[in-house]
Amino acid sequence: MQIIRNKDDMTLTRNFRQIAILSTSALGTLGWAAPALAEDAGDSPAIIVYGRPDGYDTEKTPTATKTSTPLVDVPQAMNVISREQLDDQGIDSLADALRFVPGVVLGQGEGHRDQITLRGQSSTADFFVDGLRDDAQYYRPLYNAERVEVLKGANALIFGRGGGGGVVNRVSKAPEFDRTRIGASGSVDTFGGWTLAADLGAPLSDTIGTRLNAAYEELNNHRQYYNGHFIGVTPTIGAQLGEATTLTATYEYAEDDRLTDRGVPSRAGAPLAGYGETFFGSPALNRSKVTAHLAHMRLDHAVSDNVSANFNAQYGHYDKYYGNVYPRAAVTAAGTVELEGYSNATLRENWIAQGNLVWTGNTGGIGHTLLLGFEGAAQDTVDSRRQAEFGTGRTARTTVTLAERIVLPTAGFGAVSRSSVSEVRALSAYIQDQIDIGEHLKLVAGLRYDHFRITSTNRINGFAGERSDGKWSPRLGVIVKPQENLSLYASYAKSFLPQSGEQFTVLDATTQALAPEAFRNLEAGVKWDISTALAFTLAAYQLDRTNTRATDPVTGNTVLTGKTRTKGIEASLVGQLTDGLQVSLGYALQDGEIRATTTAAPAGRRLAQLPRHQLSAWGRYALTDKLGVGLGLLHQSGQFSTISSAVRMPAFTRLDLGLFYDVSDRIALQLNVENLTDAAYFPSAHTDNNISVGEPLNAKLTLRVKY
Repeated sequence: MQIIRNKDDMTLTRNFRQIAILSTSALGTLGWAAPALAEDAGDSPAIIVYGRPDGYDTEKTPTATKTSTPLVDVPQAMNVISREQLDDQGIDSLADALRFVPGVVLGQGEGHRDQITLRGQSSTADFFVDGLRDDAQYYRPLYNAERVEVLKGANALIFGRGGGGGVVNRVSKAPEFDRTRIGASGSVDTFGGWTLAADLGAPLSDTIGTRLNAAYEELNNHRQYYNGHFIGVTPTIGAQLGEATTLTATYEYAEDDRLTDRGVPSRAGAPLAGYGETFFGSPALNRSKVTAHLAHMRLDHAVSDNVSANFNAQYGHYDKYYGNVYPRAAVTAAGTVELEGYSNATLRENWIAQGNLVWTGNTGGIGHTLLLGFEGAAQDTVDSRRQAEFGTGRTARTTVTLAERIVLPTAGFGAVSRSSVSEVRALSAYIQDQIDIGEHLKLVAGLRYDHFRITSTNRINGFAGERSDGKWSPRLGVIVKPQENLSLYASYAKSFLPQSGEQFTVLDATTQALAPEAFRNLEAGVKWDISTALAFTLAAYQLDRTNTRATDPVTGNTVLTGKTRTKGIEASLVGQLTDGLQVSLGYALQDGEIRATTTAAPAGRRLAQLPRHQLSAWGRYALTDKLGVGLGLLHQSGQFSTISSAVRMPAFTRLDLGLFYDVSDRIALQLNVENLTDAAYFPSAHTDNNISVGEPLNAKLTLRVKY
């Protein structure tokens, strides 16, 4: 498959690349990996990984403001999952990590991608790596992640379009300048899945550091026919180019091949029970394959003691195919299920360039951290779809008898039914000032302008669509600090999303005429650093979304729902609670409703996949210097699978266990047991009849070696 561009587009892309190169020279900077800016411009810049070694708490991060800011001074809710917590919980996937973040609800993602609901807003695209957009549809690995950050509420000032409910950012592991690292791990679980991973780092000289992370995972679980594999390799190099400049370059290769599983249908208004292993698809046709290449660079430069600059550039290439057969409707009284399916192929290229200039200083006794920045992006996508055909009659749907193992007629994919080429061009400029007024008052104020243009051609009917939008996205936060480790804040932020679906594959006559969706987030909260290693956060919010889109309960397609409002309270406690006890505790109370009657749903109807209560708890306690124990709890109250409110997924509680034993300073054993009580539960859904089945009691044994 090739991405086809016209002559004008090739010129635009060439110009875009030239701008990126020229900007690099002007700012003296390139790329972003896990590092932030050097904290002391008088010394040689170093790669800085924020967080406390061997702890769950993170002190500060540049992600929320693009400046080095303590989390206690960020006027929005933000959850950080450290590398230590990921390792303790035996977590390899982003979805498993996000289960323990209050206010995050997992979506099924049709069995082939990450999908989440944040503050009532479902998204397949609000994912970032090292602060740069990574919006293709695939499962993101964590073998190279130093930590995972979840920023709540509208985030357009920092991240641009989308992000109405929040964004998820993976921070990559940094190159090594001052040590040699040899780390490896291997694990095996009771389903037969296994993983091998390596983390290697070494300085090549006093000014050049390297790191290599790699992983291979053989996939398996409790579902019939499920199998697959993942391969990931990420080399990183960092170079100190003199006393004031640091360059980092990273390349990531990811290959994911797995069965596409869209779960079970419903029966009588609830997920189908008693068929937890039954696969409602075709082992031959249900397959997801993706190959991703991400390359990005960052160059940080300290212009003076109080002026610094950075420039980031990223290239992403995603080749994705998935095919699936799935339940279209509920199980009938006669015990039959209607199935349908399709295959989809997508080829995407992303180019992103971003530059930032930061000045810190004082004017009339008032402190400032002033940020000026720009971002340019080009995205080209080729997309096509084929419908499934069943039996000798090659019908679009088939009806099968409910059984422990479903029997399908002969099936295949027909001629291309949908095909499109799309081009996205975006250019943004933003300004932000973090203002210190005395010792007890801080302001964060900023404004971003985005010019967004999408053009597409429907290669089936010939429709050529084009839409351009220019949007302003403000942010204002007020922070009152009674003492250095305590803040009370209130904030307002706005974001937008153009109306062609998050993946921007094709415009039609309707979406071409629609103004972007708008998100407005009001939030107030408290942040308290109880100690140097323990942090508490409490936030209350109201999020309004206009010109809203949602998933149709039957087709899974996007439909307009007018207006929605979500309200909630989120609380978290993360860090070292007592000597030897690390905890990550979270709770979310949330409610959301549709506020304008449309053909999709009436006003007053509850939003989909928005459980009223969510509780997560994980703790690791050191019994001795060598022996530790961990305990985890997940509770989620009942929720509707879609805005139809026709199918309700029941509440569930899951208990996890961890055991840790250090054989020596270099060798450690770890046992993680998931769903200790073997509870039956349904954690996520895509439609009323694509509902995932939670894993039963299972265990994973891990061996870690380090030198």
